[in-house]
Amino acid sequence: MNKKIITTAALLGAIAIIFGAFGAHALKKVLAPEQLITFETGVRYQMYHALFLLFIGTLTTLSEKAKKTIHNLVLIGVLLFSGSIYLLATNDLTPFNFKVIGFVTPIGGALLIAAWIVLFYQNCKKKV
Repeated sequence: MNKKIITTAALLGAIAIIFGAFGAHALKKVLAPEQLITFETGVRYQMYHALFLLFIGTLTTLSEKAKKTIHNLVLIGVLLFSGSIYLLATNDLTPFNFKVIGFVTPIGGALLIAAWIVLFYQNCKKKV
């Protein structure tokens, strides 16, 4: 499981850097400042959670079940949260109106929060 988690972390981190560079260079010319800030929020949260998964993948005090749960919550959460933010921020560049999928952003955010809560709960129930 650790290899899978660290691989996912590396992939999410690399994509976050690519999207960050894309936003800073290519999108800077075509997006309004508030849209660019929104796009950067997606990048930032994706990178935070790539680092979170990297930490989880190297943690020895968590059960495999807890690691798998956190991995799944983060992966789906990033796809829904950051993914929808990327689409919403660049909505004006496409013929499709991505505002109809805006409801998934808070669902993704809730899944990211749930991943942190799983870590909190698992740590609290450990005997010292």
